[in-house]
Amino acid sequence: MRFFHESRIFYDLAFAKANSFKGKVVFLPLMFSKEEAKQVRQDFWTFFGKRFQRKWTLYNTKIKDVVLKFSMEDHCAMVSIDIEHDDEIFRHYYFEKFESFKSVMREEVSDDLIFERDYLLESGKVISRIFVFMENVKITRKTDWPDVYEFFYENMDKLEAFFWEYKDFIED
Repeated sequence: MRFFHESRIFYDLAFAKANSFKGKVVFLPLMFSKEEAKQVRQDFWTFFGKRFQRKWTLYNTKIKDVVLKFSMEDHCAMVSIDIEHDDEIFRHYYFEKFESFKSVMREEVSDDLIFERDYLLESGKVISRIFVFMENVKITRKTDWPDVYEFFYENMDKLEAFFWEYKDFIED
């Protein structure tokens, strides 16, 4: 569980270091300053880029407000297609195009794909999102990084292949 403190230090109690004191186990929280947390995130993405040196599509889909994303949130890693159009009608229109390929996407990308017409971001913005995620991983736990990198690569590679194969229909 993550708690944010006024001093901008976060405490991660779920994966704290265990120490003993008079025969009792005491959990001491791992603490990261804002700068240290930023460095961990930067290292994570830098190492990912070095491990898989390829040009990902991501924001270069050639369809306005449709992006492919890698995300690390709280205790999960995510690969997604985000439809970020401010106009709900356009957003739902593109979402329905993707949704019409649901069975194909599940076959070609992952059976675990989740389709969310109205996905609320932490910022309060509503988008449409099609995603697959990996639970119980943390950006601050470096031992998770290899598994997350493989998850990202495998799923984004399939998601991109699907996107480029069906882009003309989605865009039409």
